[in-house]
Amino acid sequence: MNIQIRMQKMSDAGRFFEILSNPNFRYLPAKPATLDEEKEFLRQNSAKRKKKREYNFSILHDGILVGAIGVRIDQFRPYIGEVGYFVDEAYWGKGIATAALNQLERFIANETTMSRIEIRMSTENAASERVAQKCGYSKEGVLNHMLIIDDHWLDCYLYAKILMPSSV
Repeated sequence: MNIQIRMQKMSDAGRFFEILSNPNFRYLPAKPATLDEEKEFLRQNSAKRKKKREYNFSILHDGILVGAIGVRIDQFRPYIGEVGYFVDEAYWGKGIATAALNQLERFIANETTMSRIEIRMSTENAASERVAQKCGYSKEGVLNHMLIIDDHWLDCYLYAKILMPSSV
C-alpha cells in the first residue's frame, strides 16, 4: 500500500465533492452543497498557506485520490493545530488515514512551529478515534455539545499529541 499526501489542486474538486456527497459521512460539520462550493474552498488554500492559517493535502492511495487531511492553526495560539481528515468509504479500514496523519505530522514538525496537535471527533466516530490512538494521541476529555450535525448536538472527544518540546 502506497499512501502519499500532496498539496490539494483545483482538479481535486470533483473527486472531493463525490466523496463528501456520500450520506455515510455523518461527522463532518461542513460539507460542500455544490461543486462550486468545493472549488471555492480549494481556491482559498493558497492564501491560507501564505498566512500560515491552514495546510490542506490530498491523500493518494496507489496514485488514486481517496481523501484529504489538513491542519488549521489556532490564530491566538499558533503553536496549536487542529487536524481533520476524511477518506472515501470504499477505502475505510485500510490504515489510510493513519498513514496520512503520520505524514502530516512530519510536515508539521519540519515546516511549522506547532508543537501541540489536536484532533476532535464525535464520540460516535469510533474509526476516527482508532486513528488518533494508533498515531499516539492521548484522550484528554469530552467536549460536550461541541459539534452540530444535521441540527443535532454531538459530544466530541479531544485527543492531543505533543510533537516537539516547547521552547518557551
